[in-house]
Amino acid sequence: MSSTQKVSADVARSVAELPIGDRADLPIRHRRKTPVPFILIAPVVLTLLLALGYPLVRQIIMSFQGFGLAQQLGTAAPEWVGLDNYKTLLTDKDIWAIIIRSLVFCFVNAAATMVIGISIAVLMTKLNKAVRLTLSTALLFAWAMPVIAAMTVWEWLFDSEYGVINWVLNKMGFDFLGHSWLVEPLSFFFVATVIIVWMSVPFVVFSVYSALTQVSEEVLEAASLDGANGWQRFLNIIMPTIAPVVAVVTVLQVIWDLRVFTQIFYLQGAGGLASKTDLLGTFIYRMGISQSNYGVASAVAIFVLILTLVITSGYVRSLFKESE
Repeated sequence: MSSTQKVSADVARSVAELPIGDRADLPIRHRRKTPVPFILIAPVVLTLLLALGYPLVRQIIMSFQGFGLAQQLGTAAPEWVGLDNYKTLLTDKDIWAIIIRSLVFCFVNAAATMVIGISIAVLMTKLNKAVRLTLSTALLFAWAMPVIAAMTVWEWLFDSEYGVINWVLNKMGFDFLGHSWLVEPLSFFFVATVIIVWMSVPFVVFSVYSALTQVSEEVLEAASLDGANGWQRFLNIIMPTIAPVVAVVTVLQVIWDLRVFTQIFYLQGAGGLASKTDLLGTFIYRMGISQSNYGVASAVAIFVLILTLVITSGYVRSLFKESE
Protein backbone atom coordinates (compact mmCIF):
# COMPACT_ATOMS: atom_id res chain seq x y z
CA MET A 1 0.00 0.00 0.00
CA SER A 2 1.40 3.43 -0.98
CA SER A 3 1.76 6.28 1.52
CA THR A 4 -1.13 8.20 -0.15
CA GLN A 5 -3.48 5.22 0.11
CA LYS A 6 -2.47 4.71 3.74
CA VAL A 7 -3.27 8.36 4.59
CA SER A 8 -6.66 8.10 2.84
CA ALA A 9 -7.50 4.94 4.76
CA ASP A 10 -6.52 6.59 8.04
CA VAL A 11 -8.72 9.61 7.25
CA ALA A 12 -11.65 7.33 6.39
CA ARG A 13 -11.31 5.45 9.69
CA SER A 14 -11.06 8.72 11.62
CA VAL A 15 -14.22 10.06 9.98
CA ALA A 16 -16.13 6.85 10.69
CA GLU A 17 -15.19 7.09 14.37
CA LEU A 18 -16.48 10.68 14.66
CA PRO A 19 -19.98 11.37 16.04
CA ILE A 20 -22.46 12.29 13.30
CA GLY A 21 -22.77 15.89 14.54
CA ASP A 22 -19.01 16.43 14.25
CA ARG A 23 -18.86 15.16 10.66
CA ALA A 24 -20.68 18.26 9.40
CA ASP A 25 -17.57 20.33 10.19
CA LEU A 26 -15.36 18.23 7.92
CA PRO A 27 -14.27 19.48 4.47
CA ILE A 28 -16.60 18.36 1.68
CA ARG A 29 -13.96 16.08 0.12
CA HIS A 30 -13.84 14.03 3.36
CA ARG A 31 -17.59 13.51 3.61
CA ARG A 32 -19.23 10.29 2.52
CA LYS A 33 -21.13 10.64 -0.76
CA THR A 34 -24.80 9.62 -0.69
CA PRO A 35 -27.39 9.36 -3.50
CA VAL A 36 -30.19 10.75 -1.31
CA PRO A 37 -30.02 14.36 -2.69
CA PHE A 38 -30.21 13.06 -6.26
CA ILE A 39 -33.18 10.86 -5.39
CA LEU A 40 -34.97 13.79 -3.79
CA ILE A 41 -34.55 16.12 -6.78
CA ALA A 42 -35.32 13.43 -9.37
CA PRO A 43 -39.13 14.06 -9.36
CA VAL A 44 -38.57 17.79 -9.92
CA VAL A 45 -36.13 17.18 -12.76
CA LEU A 46 -38.48 14.70 -14.44
CA THR A 47 -41.41 17.11 -14.11
CA LEU A 48 -39.39 19.92 -15.68
CA LEU A 49 -38.27 17.68 -18.52
CA LEU A 50 -41.85 16.65 -19.27
CA ALA A 51 -43.37 20.12 -18.85
CA LEU A 52 -40.65 22.16 -20.55
CA GLY A 53 -38.38 19.75 -22.41
CA TYR A 54 -40.90 18.35 -24.87
CA PRO A 55 -42.46 21.72 -25.88
CA LEU A 56 -38.98 23.20 -26.35
CA VAL A 57 -37.77 20.33 -28.53
CA ARG A 58 -41.03 20.42 -30.49
CA GLN A 59 -40.64 24.14 -31.10
CA ILE A 60 -37.03 23.77 -32.21
CA ILE A 61 -38.07 21.13 -34.75
CA MET A 62 -40.98 23.28 -35.94
CA SER A 63 -38.65 26.23 -36.50
CA PHE A 64 -36.99 24.20 -39.29
CA GLN A 65 -40.31 23.29 -40.91
CA GLY A 66 -42.93 24.91 -43.08
CA PHE A 67 -45.75 24.50 -40.60
CA GLY A 68 -49.08 26.14 -41.38
CA LEU A 69 -52.79 25.63 -40.88
CA ALA A 70 -52.86 22.48 -43.01
CA GLN A 71 -50.18 20.87 -40.86
CA GLN A 72 -51.97 22.02 -37.71
CA LEU A 73 -55.18 20.32 -38.88
CA GLY A 74 -53.31 17.20 -39.92
CA THR A 75 -54.28 17.40 -43.61
CA ALA A 76 -50.68 17.79 -44.78
CA ALA A 77 -47.29 16.68 -43.52
CA PRO A 78 -44.81 19.33 -42.29
CA GLU A 79 -42.30 20.37 -44.95
CA TRP A 80 -38.65 20.51 -43.93
CA VAL A 81 -37.30 23.93 -44.97
CA GLY A 82 -34.01 23.97 -43.09
CA LEU A 83 -32.82 27.46 -42.20
CA ASP A 84 -35.38 29.31 -44.36
CA ASN A 85 -37.39 30.48 -41.34
CA TYR A 86 -34.24 31.85 -39.72
CA LYS A 87 -33.24 33.55 -42.99
CA THR A 88 -36.64 35.25 -42.98
CA LEU A 89 -36.04 36.34 -39.41
CA LEU A 90 -32.58 37.75 -40.15
CA THR A 91 -33.49 39.53 -43.40
CA ASP A 92 -36.95 40.94 -42.64
CA LYS A 93 -36.69 44.64 -41.74
CA ASP A 94 -40.10 44.63 -40.04
CA ILE A 95 -39.04 41.83 -37.69
CA TRP A 96 -35.82 43.66 -36.80
CA ALA A 97 -37.82 46.81 -36.09
CA ILE A 98 -39.93 44.78 -33.64
CA ILE A 99 -36.79 43.29 -32.05
CA ILE A 100 -35.19 46.72 -31.52
CA ARG A 101 -38.50 48.13 -30.25
CA SER A 102 -38.83 45.25 -27.81
CA LEU A 103 -35.28 45.69 -26.48
CA VAL A 104 -35.71 49.44 -25.95
CA PHE A 105 -39.08 48.90 -24.27
CA CYS A 106 -37.62 46.14 -22.09
CA PHE A 107 -34.65 48.12 -20.79
CA VAL A 108 -36.64 51.33 -20.25
CA ASN A 109 -39.27 49.46 -18.24
CA ALA A 110 -36.72 47.42 -16.28
CA ALA A 111 -34.67 50.52 -15.44
CA ALA A 112 -37.72 52.53 -14.39
CA THR A 113 -39.04 49.65 -12.29
CA MET A 114 -35.73 49.12 -10.49
CA VAL A 115 -35.14 52.83 -9.78
CA ILE A 116 -38.66 53.41 -8.46
CA GLY A 117 -38.72 50.10 -6.56
CA ILE A 118 -35.37 50.64 -4.83
CA SER A 119 -36.33 54.24 -3.98
CA ILE A 120 -39.59 53.16 -2.34
CA ALA A 121 -37.82 50.33 -0.49
CA VAL A 122 -35.27 52.76 0.94
CA LEU A 123 -38.10 55.15 1.84
CA MET A 124 -39.88 52.37 3.72
CA THR A 125 -36.89 51.99 6.03
CA LYS A 126 -37.39 55.63 7.11
CA LEU A 127 -41.15 55.44 7.73
CA ASN A 128 -42.85 54.63 11.01
CA LYS A 129 -44.55 51.28 11.42
CA ALA A 130 -48.13 52.44 10.70
CA VAL A 131 -47.25 54.26 7.48
CA ARG A 132 -44.98 51.43 6.34
CA LEU A 133 -47.76 48.88 6.94
CA THR A 134 -50.25 51.02 4.98
CA LEU A 135 -47.85 51.41 2.07
CA SER A 136 -47.03 47.69 2.08
CA THR A 137 -50.72 46.81 2.00
CA ALA A 138 -51.35 49.16 -0.93
CA LEU A 139 -48.42 47.68 -2.84
CA LEU A 140 -49.61 44.16 -2.08
CA PHE A 141 -53.07 44.92 -3.45
CA ALA A 142 -51.55 46.38 -6.63
CA TRP A 143 -49.33 43.32 -7.03
CA ALA A 144 -52.09 40.80 -6.33
CA MET A 145 -54.69 42.40 -8.63
CA PRO A 146 -55.50 40.16 -11.65
CA VAL A 147 -53.98 41.50 -14.86
CA ILE A 148 -57.26 41.77 -16.78
CA ALA A 149 -58.98 43.55 -13.89
CA ALA A 150 -56.08 46.00 -13.62
CA MET A 151 -56.06 46.57 -17.39
CA THR A 152 -59.79 47.34 -17.34
CA VAL A 153 -59.23 50.03 -14.70
CA TRP A 154 -56.29 51.54 -16.57
CA GLU A 155 -58.23 51.52 -19.84
CA TRP A 156 -60.96 53.53 -18.14
CA LEU A 157 -58.44 55.96 -16.64
CA PHE A 158 -56.94 56.70 -20.08
CA ASP A 159 -60.26 56.67 -21.98
CA SER A 160 -60.39 59.46 -24.57
CA GLU A 161 -63.93 60.59 -23.69
CA TYR A 162 -64.51 59.73 -20.03
CA GLY A 163 -61.01 59.06 -18.72
CA VAL A 164 -59.88 60.58 -15.43
CA ILE A 165 -56.41 61.36 -16.83
CA ASN A 166 -57.77 63.56 -19.63
CA TRP A 167 -60.21 65.24 -17.22
CA VAL A 168 -57.43 66.11 -14.76
CA LEU A 169 -55.16 67.43 -17.52
CA ASN A 170 -58.01 69.57 -18.86
CA LYS A 171 -58.61 71.01 -15.40
CA MET A 172 -54.91 71.87 -15.24
CA GLY A 173 -55.22 73.93 -18.44
CA PHE A 174 -53.99 71.41 -21.01
CA ASP A 175 -56.09 70.66 -24.08
CA PHE A 176 -56.61 66.89 -23.73
CA LEU A 177 -60.36 66.76 -24.38
CA GLY A 178 -61.01 63.71 -26.57
CA HIS A 179 -57.29 62.87 -26.76
CA SER A 180 -56.60 59.20 -27.57
CA TRP A 181 -53.52 57.83 -25.82
CA LEU A 182 -53.40 54.59 -27.81
CA VAL A 183 -53.40 55.77 -31.44
CA GLU A 184 -49.85 57.12 -31.54
CA PRO A 185 -47.08 54.57 -30.81
CA LEU A 186 -45.17 56.89 -28.46
CA SER A 187 -48.14 57.61 -26.20
CA PHE A 188 -49.22 53.96 -26.51
CA PHE A 189 -45.91 52.77 -25.08
CA PHE A 190 -46.01 55.48 -22.43
CA VAL A 191 -49.33 54.08 -21.19
CA ALA A 192 -47.96 50.54 -21.41
CA THR A 193 -44.87 51.56 -19.42
CA VAL A 194 -46.97 53.19 -16.70
CA ILE A 195 -49.08 50.06 -16.34
CA ILE A 196 -46.22 47.55 -16.43
CA VAL A 197 -44.06 49.53 -14.00
CA TRP A 198 -47.05 49.94 -11.66
CA MET A 199 -47.56 46.15 -11.69
CA SER A 200 -43.86 45.32 -11.29
CA VAL A 201 -42.72 47.80 -8.64
CA PRO A 202 -44.27 45.96 -5.63
CA PHE A 203 -42.15 42.85 -6.26
CA VAL A 204 -38.99 44.95 -6.39
CA VAL A 205 -39.98 46.88 -3.26
CA PHE A 206 -40.66 43.77 -1.17
CA SER A 207 -37.49 42.01 -2.35
CA VAL A 208 -35.17 44.98 -1.84
CA TYR A 209 -36.78 46.00 1.47
CA SER A 210 -36.17 42.48 2.82
CA ALA A 211 -32.51 42.83 1.84
CA LEU A 212 -32.28 46.29 3.40
CA THR A 213 -33.38 44.92 6.76
CA GLN A 214 -30.21 42.81 6.77
CA VAL A 215 -27.87 45.79 6.45
CA SER A 216 -25.90 46.25 9.68
CA GLU A 217 -27.02 49.33 11.62
CA GLU A 218 -23.72 49.33 13.48
CA VAL A 219 -21.74 49.65 10.25
CA LEU A 220 -23.98 52.49 9.05
CA GLU A 221 -23.62 54.27 12.38
CA ALA A 222 -19.86 53.87 12.31
CA ALA A 223 -19.71 55.28 8.79
CA SER A 224 -21.86 58.20 9.87
CA LEU A 225 -19.51 58.93 12.77
CA ASP A 226 -16.59 58.84 10.34
CA GLY A 227 -18.24 61.63 8.33
CA ALA A 228 -19.95 59.68 5.52
CA ASN A 229 -23.12 61.36 4.30
CA GLY A 230 -26.31 59.51 3.36
CA TRP A 231 -25.43 59.16 -0.31
CA GLN A 232 -21.95 57.80 0.51
CA ARG A 233 -23.41 55.29 2.96
CA PHE A 234 -25.92 54.17 0.33
CA LEU A 235 -23.32 53.70 -2.43
CA ASN A 236 -20.50 52.19 -0.36
CA ILE A 237 -22.33 50.16 2.28
CA ILE A 238 -25.99 49.57 1.45
CA MET A 239 -25.70 48.84 -2.28
CA PRO A 240 -22.79 46.34 -1.96
CA THR A 241 -24.73 44.54 0.77
CA ILE A 242 -27.98 44.22 -1.21
CA ALA A 243 -26.24 43.79 -4.61
CA PRO A 244 -27.01 40.03 -4.91
CA VAL A 245 -30.73 40.62 -4.39
CA VAL A 246 -30.74 43.60 -6.77
CA ALA A 247 -28.97 41.50 -9.41
CA VAL A 248 -31.53 38.69 -9.19
CA VAL A 249 -34.49 41.07 -9.30
CA THR A 250 -32.99 42.99 -12.24
CA VAL A 251 -32.49 39.81 -14.25
CA LEU A 252 -36.07 38.74 -13.56
CA GLN A 253 -37.39 42.16 -14.60
CA VAL A 254 -35.46 42.06 -17.87
CA ILE A 255 -36.81 38.59 -18.64
CA TRP A 256 -40.41 39.56 -17.81
CA ASP A 257 -40.29 42.85 -19.72
CA LEU A 258 -38.70 41.24 -22.78
CA ARG A 259 -41.51 38.72 -23.14
CA VAL A 260 -44.38 41.00 -22.06
CA PHE A 261 -47.62 40.06 -23.82
CA THR A 262 -50.88 40.55 -21.92
CA GLN A 263 -50.67 44.32 -21.36
CA ILE A 264 -49.63 45.07 -24.96
CA PHE A 265 -52.23 42.75 -26.46
CA TYR A 266 -55.00 44.23 -24.31
CA LEU A 267 -54.06 47.83 -25.18
CA GLN A 268 -53.94 46.95 -28.87
CA GLY A 269 -57.49 45.64 -28.59
CA ALA A 270 -58.50 48.86 -26.82
CA GLY A 271 -57.41 51.07 -29.73
CA GLY A 272 -53.72 50.59 -30.44
CA LEU A 273 -52.42 49.80 -33.92
CA ALA A 274 -50.82 46.35 -33.90
CA SER A 275 -48.64 47.10 -36.94
CA LYS A 276 -46.92 49.95 -35.06
CA THR A 277 -47.00 48.65 -31.50
CA ASP A 278 -46.18 44.94 -31.77
CA LEU A 279 -43.48 43.62 -29.47
CA LEU A 280 -41.90 40.17 -29.68
CA GLY A 281 -44.60 38.50 -27.58
CA THR A 282 -47.56 39.84 -29.56
CA PHE A 283 -45.72 39.39 -32.88
CA ILE A 284 -45.11 35.69 -32.20
CA TYR A 285 -48.78 35.29 -31.27
CA ARG A 286 -50.03 36.99 -34.42
CA MET A 287 -47.57 35.20 -36.67
CA GLY A 288 -48.57 31.81 -35.27
CA ILE A 289 -52.25 32.07 -34.30
CA SER A 290 -53.54 34.78 -36.63
CA GLN A 291 -51.45 34.04 -39.74
CA SER A 292 -50.89 30.29 -39.11
CA ASN A 293 -47.19 30.66 -39.89
CA TYR A 294 -46.00 28.49 -37.04
CA GLY A 295 -42.57 27.85 -38.56
CA VAL A 296 -41.49 31.50 -38.56
CA ALA A 297 -43.22 32.06 -35.20
CA SER A 298 -41.20 29.18 -33.72
CA ALA A 299 -37.97 30.59 -35.17
CA VAL A 300 -38.68 33.98 -33.58
CA ALA A 301 -39.51 32.26 -30.28
CA ILE A 302 -36.17 30.42 -30.33
CA PHE A 303 -34.46 33.72 -31.13
CA VAL A 304 -36.12 35.29 -28.07
CA LEU A 305 -34.90 32.38 -25.94
CA ILE A 306 -31.32 32.82 -27.20
CA LEU A 307 -31.56 36.59 -26.70
CA THR A 308 -32.71 36.07 -23.12
CA LEU A 309 -29.82 33.71 -22.44
CA VAL A 310 -27.34 36.21 -23.88
CA ILE A 311 -28.73 39.07 -21.77
CA THR A 312 -28.64 37.01 -18.56
CA SER A 313 -25.36 35.20 -19.29
CA GLY A 314 -23.31 37.64 -17.18
CA TYR A 315 -25.38 36.92 -14.10
CA VAL A 316 -25.25 33.17 -14.72
CA ARG A 317 -21.45 33.30 -15.00
CA SER A 318 -21.25 35.19 -11.71
CA LEU A 319 -23.33 32.46 -10.07
CA PHE A 320 -20.91 29.79 -11.26
CA LYS A 321 -17.94 31.82 -10.00
CA GLU A 322 -19.56 32.17 -6.57
CA SER A 323 -20.27 28.42 -6.40
CA GLU A 324 -16.62 27.69 -7.22
